[in-house]
Amino acid sequence: MSIGEMIYKLLLGPLELLFDVVFATAYRLTDNPGLAIIFLSLAINFLILPLYRRADALQEEERVQSLKLKPGIDHIKKVFKGDERFMILQTYYRQNSYKPYYALKGSVSLLLEIPFFIAAYRFLSGLGLLHAAAFGPIVDLGSPDGLIRLNGTSVNLLPILMTMINIISGAVYTKGMPLKSKIQLYGMALIFLVLLYRSPAGLVFYWTLNNLFSLAKNIFYKIPNPGKILKGLCSLAGIALFSYYCLLYPAEGLRRKALVSGLAALMQLPLLSGFLKRKNILNGLGAGAKTTGGVFYTCCVFLAVLLGILIPSAVITASPGEFVDITDFHSPLRYLVSSGLLAAGTFLIWCVIFYRLSSENGRCLFSFASVIVSAAAAVDYMFFGKGYGNLSPLLQYDLPILSSKSDYLVNTAALMVVAALVFLLWRRKPELVRAVCIAGCIAVAVMAALNIGNSAQKIRNLEAAAKAQSNASVEIPLSKNGKNVVVIMLDRAVNGFVPFVLNEKPELQRQFAGFTYYPNTLSYGAYTNVGVPPLYGGYDYIPDEINGRPDVLLKDKQNEALKIMPVNFYENGYEVTVCDPTYANYTWTPDLSIFDDYPEIHTYNTRSMFADLAGQGFQPEDEIWKRNFFCYGIFRASPLLLQEYVYENGKYNSSEARSVESPQVMESVSVSHGVNLSFMKFYEILRHLSHMTSIREEEKNTFLMLSNDTTHDVMLTQTPDYVPQNEVDNTEYDKEHAVRYSPDGRELRLTDVRPVQHYHALMAAFKQLGNWFDYLRENDLWDNTRIILVSDHGTNLGLFDMRLQPPEKYAGDKEQSYLDVLYYNPLLMVKD
Repeated sequence: MSIGEMIYKLLLGPLELLFDVVFATAYRLTDNPGLAIIFLSLAINFLILPLYRRADALQEEERVQSLKLKPGIDHIKKVFKGDERFMILQTYYRQNSYKPYYALKGSVSLLLEIPFFIAAYRFLSGLGLLHAAAFGPIVDLGSPDGLIRLNGTSVNLLPILMTMINIISGAVYTKGMPLKSKIQLYGMALIFLVLLYRSPAGLVFYWTLNNLFSLAKNIFYKIPNPGKILKGLCSLAGIALFSYYCLLYPAEGLRRKALVSGLAALMQLPLLSGFLKRKNILNGLGAGAKTTGGVFYTCCVFLAVLLGILIPSAVITASPGEFVDITDFHSPLRYLVSSGLLAAGTFLIWCVIFYRLSSENGRCLFSFASVIVSAAAAVDYMFFGKGYGNLSPLLQYDLPILSSKSDYLVNTAALMVVAALVFLLWRRKPELVRAVCIAGCIAVAVMAALNIGNSAQKIRNLEAAAKAQSNASVEIPLSKNGKNVVVIMLDRAVNGFVPFVLNEKPELQRQFAGFTYYPNTLSYGAYTNVGVPPLYGGYDYIPDEINGRPDVLLKDKQNEALKIMPVNFYENGYEVTVCDPTYANYTWTPDLSIFDDYPEIHTYNTRSMFADLAGQGFQPEDEIWKRNFFCYGIFRASPLLLQEYVYENGKYNSSEARSVESPQVMESVSVSHGVNLSFMKFYEILRHLSHMTSIREEEKNTFLMLSNDTTHDVMLTQTPDYVPQNEVDNTEYDKEHAVRYSPDGRELRLTDVRPVQHYHALMAAFKQLGNWFDYLRENDLWDNTRIILVSDHGTNLGLFDMRLQPPEKYAGDKEQSYLDVLYYNPLLMVKD
């Protein structure tokens, strides 16, 4: 990351992320890009309204003071010259408590507008959702509007309309001001016209709405006592929101009702400010703030380190290999730089700007609120939201995150207790609050440093593995005249789908002819780290036997199991190839050094070797991680009531997650946008099996052991060929195949997203394996090759009536509400 990129990420990255989250939320509610832009404009303008009000007040203060000093300055400049003039002017400024740089106060509004303009320009100019999206008379929000046609030439109307509104707004705002101020505003309006004339209509529409808002604001502030009116409108809007929601959605759950109630309560705060002042509550907070000077900045540092470094570093440290492309190695710690800069920009730049531009009472509230937010974030991260299951490399959980009503209530009660304790300490022991905040900063900084240090050696090992394989090309030797044994482990492949998959595609029945299918299989566990050791190593590595050797590390037992077959075949004269051995050395990217004692065994990490995702138009994982590590930090430190909204099914409110260049988003069981990048990597390996195969003429026996996650990191594919695409629409095909059948007449109805994705993943994997089997037949490699297709476990899909009721003692435990035998029913097919 260059210096320029780091500065952008620090100063403008938080604003662009804010735009992204607000737009994604609005689009999710409206399903209309034009309405989402309107929502975005209103939300951003109301958010920064206090900043502009304070900026306007500063500008007015500077203008009044300048007018007051002007006669004296003019007199000094007329009478004195040179150094004498300079010295007298400085004395005059000092006598009137004025400094020359105060003139910058008049430019605060402009200085605030520039970063918001740049962030909006960057965000809306490249937003995929606006491409070919119509709104009213605008045909394409992703291109210049071209609303007027003159003699075959298109004229963009929106930039002209935007400029006219801007000029009218400037005229209202500068009424009674000197000509210099008016020229400045009109000049800015013309500059914006030139800059935005050929910009996408969505961006110009957004800025036109901003100018309309500015015009309404300038007119509104000409009314006597606008503050009281604004407070009343805000309060009424909150009451209306709550009433509308209760009338329209009376049956909604506790969590949603609590969120709407909280939002409505927040909208009453402006009206309650007078009450707070009368009760001297703000004065009490102010006393605490004065005696604990710097507490706001300390809390900002705490939040920046916690959300931007500590939480992301804990994820990376747990498994650095998940965030590394072994074919193009870069340290995963660089994602901490991105998340840290986003966090620093959010809390140490923009929160500080809001704080510095606030009134004295506003600063008191900011300081008090920062302590509560910091304490709540620490409590939420340490004690809540820990049972969501496996986290994928894209920071997505395998299953939807769920919390019970009791979880919500306990979490809410805990946070209320935290807020009450903070309030009491703030009023009575403000110095203790400051000391605790400083201690918190030190603690999160030390823990973050330890996480980074703990991951350093793992990253060095990954880098060494990447260098060792940097120039390697994968070769899978198979002999025409010897014996070939192939073991392919399709992680989490669902055994029960096999008869339906083969029956749906007759060509697969031909390609898989010769395989014996074993439906009644059992694995030794529902997860890879339990299911793989006995699969590869045999009965000596079932859980009971592994637990019987407590003096041996679990990592070493895993490595032993992985080496059983390759070493045995090697010692019996076979040429051995191993690809992607599962959890080798207990790392996500397999550590091939476990085979260093056997240099003749060919070992490869094939993931990412064949997936040119960026070249195919997909959003790279690298870009997702740079954004979502910080979002994950916010998610983990949020109250349970908010976590589902922040997480948003693993999309973290990303607008790109709804465009065609992003992780797959399921609109229904038949329609999706984007792809699962991890699926693509492993799918491409299966698709390139023929390219990797090296045909040998000599009479030499070979053994291949390959692990593949195509059936684990699942996604919807395009029927009838079951191929991955950015845009998938299987509506018509699914109508014709609403019921799938097995050869013995059993029915399979796929009505939920997860079973559909797993079915498609298995079908896609089998089709590519079938192509490879045809290749083996064409090259006289079929008859002398034994092939074993197997998985380490299945997954819970709630199908085939394979749920078992638990013992009575588990009846009240949500984690043991039922046992799905599909978890323990792995794939097994053998061609002898």
